[in-house]
Amino acid sequence: MPPSKTSRGKALLSSSVKSSNSKNSNGTPSAPPHPFKPAPAALQPFAATLPPGHVYIAHVDPRPASFKRNLFLVPIAINLAVIALFAWRVASVGPWYLALLLSTLGQANETTVRAADLAYGELVRVVVRRAATFLLDFVLAVFVWPWPYEFFVGSTGRGSPIAWRWAVGFRGREVYVRRSRDGWDGVLREKGVDLFDPDSKEAREGREAIMARVRAATAPMFMQQKTGYLTMDGAWDLDWKGMVDATRLADKGEISLEAFGTVVLLHHAKFGWVTVDLGNGASAEQEERRRQVMAFRDALAKLGKEDLFFRWVEMIQFETTQPGGFTPEKQVAAAQKIRDMFKSNGVDFDGLWKEAVGTDGLAGMP
Repeated sequence: MPPSKTSRGKALLSSSVKSSNSKNSNGTPSAPPHPFKPAPAALQPFAATLPPGHVYIAHVDPRPASFKRNLFLVPIAINLAVIALFAWRVASVGPWYLALLLSTLGQANETTVRAADLAYGELVRVVVRRAATFLLDFVLAVFVWPWPYEFFVGSTGRGSPIAWRWAVGFRGREVYVRRSRDGWDGVLREKGVDLFDPDSKEAREGREAIMARVRAATAPMFMQQKTGYLTMDGAWDLDWKGMVDATRLADKGEISLEAFGTVVLLHHAKFGWVTVDLGNGASAEQEERRRQVMAFRDALAKLGKEDLFFRWVEMIQFETTQPGGFTPEKQVAAAQKIRDMFKSNGVDFDGLWKEAVGTDGLAGMP
């Protein structure tokens, strides 16, 4: 793909909610306002498995199963190491805590301290040492232990990473489901607040928060750079049970895997499950672009040059966000920069693109 023809993918989301033209006889809207619309009937079996009160984003990750397996080995190793650390800590400090408890109950032992028998400096050292021990164990128990617990057991009632992988294994095309974290999506659970009320300030702010988060979470560059497992962040959790349910529905043939191609779901008291119009009117063309980009990335990975892909993406992102827009002159300059960067790393950009993708440019570009 000649870089001069590269353009930034744009999420055509609208942050404003327009009044619906379709109304009932009493003047109330008969359909959700733009950019919301009723969820497709094909997704209803999946939507029925989701608890209301959150925003959900589903998408299909096409990366190789081997890549996902290797990636998943990292959190497994980390969490097993944490468990081993806790086992060692309990074994080493447990008897001391038991002796300390017996001492407080009046049974003298090696942990018993009589302030009157110690010099002031010795007493300070004992207090500081014990306070540091208590603080360390408090941090381990409150802030570190939840990591392996969440990984192997889960505490939200929506499964865990291990339960998810045990149920679905590793696949070349996997459904990932993100669930909004508590906090910014509170308007969906607020009693007496209608998300689609055009006169409510709270509803308007809630819509703006939802659209801003969804826009960032479904941005083309973000989706291309992040494998599904790494899409968790401060705004989104992965819904492990949701992913298991989606995969099983796809396996049974009740829902096509393609139906999960970047879809946003949320529940409304009146309209039921609704989706957000992501502006994918030319979805076939966008899918073809995504296929081309991923094929190019795979070709670089085979050459051991996958880092060049991310540097290319970062360069395009930088150039397209500069003041004045990504003008034809800037595209030509960026193209030369990219070709030079690839050449300095021993890769012919145009030749590799033609070989890997089979075209001279990005789908839909002149």
